Amino acid sequence: MDNKITSCAGEGTAVKTEKYLKLIDDTISRGRYKADWKSLSAHKTPSWYYEAKLGIFIHWGIYSVPAYACEWYPRWMYNPGSREYEFHKKNFGDPKDFGYKDFIPMFKGEKFNAAEWVDLFERAGAKYVMPVLEHHDGFAMYDTEFNRWNAASMGPCRDVAGEIREACENRGLAFCGSSHRAEHYFFMNMGRTIDCDVNDDEYRDFYGPAYLCPELSDTAVFHTLEDVFSPARPSEEWLTDWLVRTCELIDRCRPKILYFDTWIQNEAFKPYLKKVCAYYYNRAEEWGEEVTINYKHNAIPQGVATFDVERGALTGISPVPWQTDTAIGRLSWGYIKDNEFKPARQIICDLIDIVSKNGMLLINVGPMPDGTITPEETAVLEELGEWMRINGEGIYGTTPWQVFGEGEVNNAEGSFQDNDEKAFTSEDYRFTYKDGFIYAFCMRPDSDTFLIKSLRIKGERDIVTGKVEVLGDNRILSCTRDAEGMKIVLDKAQHSGKPVCFKIETA
Repeated sequence: MDNKITSCAGEGTAVKTEKYLKLIDDTISRGRYKADWKSLSAHKTPSWYYEAKLGIFIHWGIYSVPAYACEWYPRWMYNPGSREYEFHKKNFGDPKDFGYKDFIPMFKGEKFNAAEWVDLFERAGAKYVMPVLEHHDGFAMYDTEFNRWNAASMGPCRDVAGEIREACENRGLAFCGSSHRAEHYFFMNMGRTIDCDVNDDEYRDFYGPAYLCPELSDTAVFHTLEDVFSPARPSEEWLTDWLVRTCELIDRCRPKILYFDTWIQNEAFKPYLKKVCAYYYNRAEEWGEEVTINYKHNAIPQGVATFDVERGALTGISPVPWQTDTAIGRLSWGYIKDNEFKPARQIICDLIDIVSKNGMLLINVGPMPDGTITPEETAVLEELGEWMRINGEGIYGTTPWQVFGEGEVNNAEGSFQDNDEKAFTSEDYRFTYKDGFIYAFCMRPDSDTFLIKSLRIKGERDIVTGKVEVLGDNRILSCTRDAEGMKIVLDKAQHSGKPVCFKIETA
């Protein structure tokens, strides 16, 4: 298929929109879930999701072509004074001559192989896979009737999401998807301040309204995205379009988790968001599937969906299941040439900590424009998988124990707190529980001797009466308990730096 970008009229879009709006209303009217929070609160976290604990996020799109700074390149390349703007002018030309759309023919994905990706994710121990179906830039990675700017028609000329979904189904992994469409309302708005293709009506359907106002300018955007009552309200036309596109995405991709990025917490989205939730949950019941929605910033009431903490975690056990989404890459979610990468040990420790607090971990990779996953991310996933094959018993299907852990090291509360590796020591432990067993993870073993203070003898009502074993090929030479704690000695010292897991039978 020709990669050349051609203009197409919007004939028939209004009719298709009206038909979809009717479908949405009809589905909600006959379904169990209605477009109100009380009805939607009856929805439960899927058991498969809660048991899975580990998923793979995928940020792959046009932004991987310039491979510079971060996946927000399409926004900042139109902002004079930014490093992206200067890089773009030097390497590709002035934005008025070479705009973001001109990267699309360079986004070929000629080595993209969904089966190979999913094989790697399965080896890593992941149970669900979540590609970004549309990022802030407005380019859809799935086949859609409502957006001519999509990977099935341009760039790779392949239904990327469809191929990943098929590969997941073949491997028994849950296919999920994320939509960042809400932010596209303003995302390219700095292009309004300069002479460039953002202002060309021929490409209006790609660059979006590019709504420009002080609240959504380059200096203020990060301070207003979390503001529920921000005066920067999207138009009703945009919100209706967002509703229809989102529901079409649900029908075409059938994700078992639908992840939303920011801005849906804006008050203007609320009636439309309720409809999306009701439509999605009712459709899932028709399909016989357990599904949920991921959200941030209190966009959805607790109990309706699963809340997500971006690049962060909690300091204690949550009463409801939750998720962290983070990346192996420290500097960008999408591929950039000079990214820095977290070691596998950090990912493993984060996973254990999150699960001990009733959470799940969604870990991101950013493939290169040709469709290959970087060697660095591949190595981390392989190492993670090797550890999970030994210790996954203490992760999959577990619940929190009485306490999440012991030791001095913990997270800082909130988002964007996880780039630095935590300085765990041999005195730091995290606990999970399943089927009558406590799983105690020593987060940074450094010898053959371990002391678990939380398992000290506490009197007649002792919770630990059964056997103790260590997962893996080590042997326990001795195990004693007193008022100080449970003391375990292994047959050899542990210097890998990766956590060691003890399986402890309870009364």
